[in-house]
Amino acid sequence: MNRQELIDILSDDKKNTKIFEKADKIRRENVGDEVHLRGLIEFSNICKRQCKYCGLRSENKNIERYRILKDELLVYAKNAINLGYRTLVLQSGEDEYFDTDKLAEIVKAIKEFDVALTLSIGEKSYDEFKALKQAGADRYLLRIETTDKKLYEEMHPNASFENRMRCLYDLKKLGYETGTGCLVGLPKQTTESLADDILFFKELDADMVGIGPFIPHKETPLAEAKQGDFWQALKVMALTRINLPDINIPATTAMETINPNGRIIALQSGANVVMPNVTSTEYRAKYEIYPGKICINDNPDKCRGCIENKIKSIGRTISKEKGFRKNN
Repeated sequence: MNRQELIDILSDDKKNTKIFEKADKIRRENVGDEVHLRGLIEFSNICKRQCKYCGLRSENKNIERYRILKDELLVYAKNAINLGYRTLVLQSGEDEYFDTDKLAEIVKAIKEFDVALTLSIGEKSYDEFKALKQAGADRYLLRIETTDKKLYEEMHPNASFENRMRCLYDLKKLGYETGTGCLVGLPKQTTESLADDILFFKELDADMVGIGPFIPHKETPLAEAKQGDFWQALKVMALTRINLPDINIPATTAMETINPNGRIIALQSGANVVMPNVTSTEYRAKYEIYPGKICINDNPDKCRGCIENKIKSIGRTISKEKGFRKNN
């Protein structure tokens, strides 16, 4: 689709059902009916950034900070593998305690378990990305959040739009399966910029794209902002599937936070990945990027069983593969 076609569809809700059905059909034809589960370990909520929409921002003093060190982190990894996960995702704020040497040591240890490993730990230099790739990291998730440069800079004080872009292209160059994505419903975001986001995912040839609605957090400058719309976020996700047929697209937790059936609806509208949390409940509530996150009081075993039952209820199956992009 070209830019104007995307804008027209994003501006018109009359075709929503057709778009969701088309995305689901393209998903089935290109990546099949298997759903890939990826065990998410949120290992530090300490962050040097000041992103205006995020509860982990450094200026939030009303949050109990934590970090999970290597030995405990490996226990979570082993537990996740015992629950059947073939991919693990290590996610954190931009915590400078975890330098490249510490991270490389963790990556090497986890790769001993024969799993695919995704990192979601923020911006790094080319050499840092390279060292982590050489240590064994397979994928890297770094959301652009918006490709509108002016809006990006307003949402990310003291951060560079150009550097974010540089990071994403460096990741592709280094051979990572590269994930990105956007927030839908940010203040001052336009339909045109959402169309540009989708076109950027295609230009980058992203391997994984996560789409979520903006959910305001009371400890941020956007506390009083309007929440993003579930159906608009779903439509951006569906259009991403239509334009990048063979990539991996998660049914994001944020979708289900604002719609009780959000992840299942997303799986029926183009998504093929779910990322259940495998961190213990003592940490989950403290990793509050946005409020009201689902499952914060559920242990990893319960989360695994719950999502498996939901997936089976719509006639889909859990993949036993590591879930690399089909064309890689």
